[in-house]
Amino acid sequence: MQRLFGPGSPWAAPWIERILPTVLRLVNHSASRTVFTRFIPARSAEEARGRWTRFYRKWESVTLDRLNPELLDLLPSLDRFSPPAEKFDRTTYSAFADGRLHKWLRERDVTTLIVSGAETDVCVLATVLAGVDLGYRTIIVRNALASSADETHDALLALYSRRYDIQIELADVDEMIAAWHPEK
Repeated sequence: MQRLFGPGSPWAAPWIERILPTVLRLVNHSASRTVFTRFIPARSAEEARGRWTRFYRKWESVTLDRLNPELLDLLPSLDRFSPPAEKFDRTTYSAFADGRLHKWLRERDVTTLIVSGAETDVCVLATVLAGVDLGYRTIIVRNALASSADETHDALLALYSRRYDIQIELADVDEMIAAWHPEK
């Protein structure tokens, strides 16, 4: 939920404004148990590693050398929640790739992930599957996901509900808030 995926950005996800009120409801329900992850691009294509080099050659406009640094911030209406919400920066799609988030969650005895954000078929997908691999109960708030592609968004929700139905749960924000008692 960064400005990097907001209106006017090279990576604008059209739905992000539509889901923002829903994400705000989730965060407002328990800001102290919220973790925001921010995608931080490579400084340049030359500094990227492996296939990321090719990726950043295509997307040079979002490398740190060229990008407006304000686009790395959370959307303004969410930024006010941190603190108490935590922020984790990452350089890959998955929030778990470098191990820091997993370690932080384990130190706090967290066993359930409630996932929202952008993009359904990129960062959310990578983070959700990594969370499953690490054994977390994983709940996706389906009306709190943004994507740039309706077709892959819909396909992933169908995949989660059919193929991963034992490991991934889907809920709407109203169901989530009604069942979630974060202070207990």
